[in-house]
Amino acid sequence: MRSERLTLALESGAVELPPQGRILVLRPRAGDDLSSLQRDRVQVVTGFRPDHDFFAAQGFDVATDPVGQYAAALVCLPRAREQARALLAQAAAHVQPGGPILVDGQKTDGIEAALRELRDMGAAPGAPLSKAHGKTFSVAAGRDLSDWAARDRLIDGGFVTRPGVFSADGIDHASALLAAALPEKLPARVGDLGAGWGYLSKAVLSRTGVAECHLIEAEAEALECARHNLADVRARFHWADALRFRPDRAFDAVVCNPPFHTSRDADPALGIAFLRAAAGMLTTSGTLWLVANRHLPYEPVLAELFRELEDRGGDSRFRLCRASRPMTRPAPGTVPRRPA
Repeated sequence: MRSERLTLALESGAVELPPQGRILVLRPRAGDDLSSLQRDRVQVVTGFRPDHDFFAAQGFDVATDPVGQYAAALVCLPRAREQARALLAQAAAHVQPGGPILVDGQKTDGIEAALRELRDMGAAPGAPLSKAHGKTFSVAAGRDLSDWAARDRLIDGGFVTRPGVFSADGIDHASALLAAALPEKLPARVGDLGAGWGYLSKAVLSRTGVAECHLIEAEAEALECARHNLADVRARFHWADALRFRPDRAFDAVVCNPPFHTSRDADPALGIAFLRAAAGMLTTSGTLWLVANRHLPYEPVLAELFRELEDRGGDSRFRLCRASRPMTRPAPGTVPRRPA
């Protein structure tokens, strides 16, 4: 969808790119087709590891932060409004004055709200091109959007978060349930799969017996927040796709509040892939501590993966489970597939 709009916008002349200079592409998603841009001019910037790895495998120059000035930018709009604003501010700060900033997104991503906000502030965006339930438009760099820049926020409990990371506005209820259910003593090596900004890992590190807690998190900004939130030498930080990560030694326990959305709709396949990944990271006597929405079909998968399964309660929305003794560990190098 994005590639169709981008190709049409460039071929029709609705938007124009300068003939020379680097092009900054902010936050494209794995599967996006950027072939209408000159690859040797493009730098993809994303902190989400699966997207980072996807574009790196295609031969793009990929980084987690913009460096220097660019002739133009393409902002791939996310759903979160504050994160979208922060990306627009980032583009405005790094594109040479007068250079085009292309903005692309689905209607469900808030592209019309972004267009309206830029118009209201007098940024004079060009006429949008509409296709495939989304829009592409351009605005000339030069306006100061620093008020929209991402800033750390302090939430209850003294935790630092940032716009766009999971549960940025407060402690996630499901994670709080799991933290409260953890036993007072845990084994030595614990992995936190999809660790976010570190709430569950802090709970793990408060238990006796823990020598190492490994935070595996795909979102670089969330992991950076976790570094602020966990001033503990036992914490180990891994910027990695949880579905592809393999520890140097198997964990004795894993805690997990797995994601289950790849878009606005629930996608149980993503959560199931997390369960399979967790089972593959554990010792043969290891334990998975899990919280998940009650409506998700995880129990048959857990029964397939583990010899022991125990319901540890929860509430009307979320189920707590303790699964132990994985059936088998996968062969080295094998990983669960990330849902499309």
